[in-house]
Amino acid sequence: MTDPSASQHPRVSVVIPVRDDAAALRRCLAHLAAQTVAPHEVLVIDNGSSDDSAEVALAAGARVVVEARRGIPAAAARGYDAATGDVIARCDADTVLPTDWVERIRDAFADDPQLEGLTGPGRFHDLPRQWTALASAFYALGTFVGGGAAMANVPLWGSNMALRRSAWLRVADRVERTDSGVHDDLDLTMQLGPRARLRFDSQLRVGAEGRFFHSRRDAGDRVRIAMRTFRRNWATDGSAGLRWVRRAGGPDLRRVRP
Repeated sequence: MTDPSASQHPRVSVVIPVRDDAAALRRCLAHLAAQTVAPHEVLVIDNGSSDDSAEVALAAGARVVVEARRGIPAAAARGYDAATGDVIARCDADTVLPTDWVERIRDAFADDPQLEGLTGPGRFHDLPRQWTALASAFYALGTFVGGGAAMANVPLWGSNMALRRSAWLRVADRVERTDSGVHDDLDLTMQLGPRARLRFDSQLRVGAEGRFFHSRRDAGDRVRIAMRTFRRNWATDGSAGLRWVRRAGGPDLRRVRP
């Protein structure tokens, strides 16, 4: 017999952009296969892989979508476009997912029909043990507190996030797709705007690789990309201060786009 409440649950599509990530992808897809609630679909966005990432995806039953234009902004947006679920979850190939990840996302959107986006923290599993907690806390502070102040909303983190499909359709023609020097998830959050209903769930936890901490150059590149993304959006849609005014219900003082 069909559970009558099942029809009230949103279908969750999972999007994973990849380029030469076969080993990590195999592990990630195994975690998705072990979920307490199966995703509606898993889409692997092949962004020009030269390894067997596509074959790994197909063997696991995922749908492979090819995006020839290089860069995470193009690959992620292509995946969101192709998703057919009511909610689009996003992770990276190196994300380590708990077994209740899809279930927690599904239930959050079912419980709050106005919720547009959801995100949570990560713990870096590839760093020396004595640095793991400190590095994870430092990254979360910079991303969710610093980034949140800059955009006047909860930043969606690409390794662990979900977006209602209707919210994606609202901004799909405005997000940056071609410039790989833009931080795609920060750009997405800023396009959704300060009044979008976005939530941080401290229990929606994942593991991730701490590539930010692997070298001073990697860290510097991440910061530069984030700041470039902030400045681009501030220039067209208002500064951080004006965003906070809008979030508080004040007038929309954005520039009129040509």
